[in-house]
Amino acid sequence: MDPVIAQIREELKSIADPAIQESAKRYFKEEIRCYGTKTAPVIAMAKKYWKEIRDRPKAEIFTLCEELYQSGYMEESFIVSEWAHALAPRYEREDLVVFRHWIERYITNWASCDGFCNHTMGDFVDKFPDTIEELKRWTQSENRWMRRAAAVSLIVPAKHGKFLNESMEIASLLLTDTDDMVQKGYGWLLKEASRKHTDEIFQYVMKNKRQMPRTALRYAIEKMGADLKAEAMKRDWR
Repeated sequence: MDPVIAQIREELKSIADPAIQESAKRYFKEEIRCYGTKTAPVIAMAKKYWKEIRDRPKAEIFTLCEELYQSGYMEESFIVSEWAHALAPRYEREDLVVFRHWIERYITNWASCDGFCNHTMGDFVDKFPDTIEELKRWTQSENRWMRRAAAVSLIVPAKHGKFLNESMEIASLLLTDTDDMVQKGYGWLLKEASRKHTDEIFQYVMKNKRQMPRTALRYAIEKMGADLKAEAMKRDWR
């Protein structure tokens, strides 16, 4: 085990709180493994140890990330998310193979999925827009977290007005998905896209609301005005 990993795990154990560990489980339907810490100190820890490893070769940092993921602890996955995002200036297109592997093998809850995909994958597709084609393929995965990742990887770019057509295409590929985690994921994507493209997303929702699960629809219209919300929620949607 790399000494940095050993130090991180010792420090996480030292701040673990059984009460936080128990309360954290309420936010997840699936079983989670966690030390029981607040998020802020974990992020601070990630930044502190990043200073120790940032000059290592990227492949070596990826190996450290994999070692953290292998523990199954949610807090360690958050450290991976911070480190992977800090590597953004060094991203290369072939890193997608690594990122896909991590999502497919190690991500098992919405917090780890969103923590990694919002920023690392968001920056990655911003740098390599053609890789959105890969996200479209993820929508057909049997793995619910891969399907959610397809949507939430575009959250941050969509919030800034980017990839509107691609966001709607991914939403369409996931439109009738029966998994609520996936429905919330693509509904969230549409909501963020609506910040800069309200009219387009409203028209998309109106066109598709008969097929769109109510969970996704509610997320999609959350940032819209009361009049548009009322129109979208009329009971002819089913």
